[in-house]
Amino acid sequence: MPSMDAFTHIVGGNHGWRVPDNVTFFDEWAKPRTFGVGDKLVFPYRPGANNLLAVKKADYETCGQGEEDVINMYYLGPTILNITHPGDYYYYDGIGKHCEAGQKLHIQVGLKEGTSGSDPLPFNLQTFGIPTAFGTTVEPPAAAPVVTLDAARVVTPAAAMAHKFGLASSAMLMPVLLSIFL
Repeated sequence: MPSMDAFTHIVGGNHGWRVPDNVTFFDEWAKPRTFGVGDKLVFPYRPGANNLLAVKKADYETCGQGEEDVINMYYLGPTILNITHPGDYYYYDGIGKHCEAGQKLHIQVGLKEGTSGSDPLPFNLQTFGIPTAFGTTVEPPAAAPVVTLDAARVVTPAAAMAHKFGLASSAMLMPVLLSIFL
């Protein structure tokens, strides 16, 4: 059962979901955090430049993009996923050699509440009540956890930050965000 204090994790923090400078970047980003049922993962990326694959462990370890190991593919970033079950979750970018360069993430989800780790500007998107678009539920194999996109909670990082800082629109933040994610 999701906690009322579920946390939204912006994957990669200020770096976002893109090829890191070192192959252990996303492991280091995840290490100080606790991921819990009810939390959300926000993967901020530009469509075409990056994507997101939810995969099984074997594919994660080899960056193989084996058809039988890919649980779901997301191409229209940012991607926001609800964590609905405890277990191990594996993700990577399937473009070129991005995975081999370290653009991959493994998290372990427990029943406890999630924590933010140590990002300088952690924020919880749920508190903003921002309306959203599209949603789907992913039905992975029985051994894998279920990942849900909740249409009532999908927001862009730009809209969330604009709301947080009291700006009239996310358009005012676009030059800043583009400099971060480009």
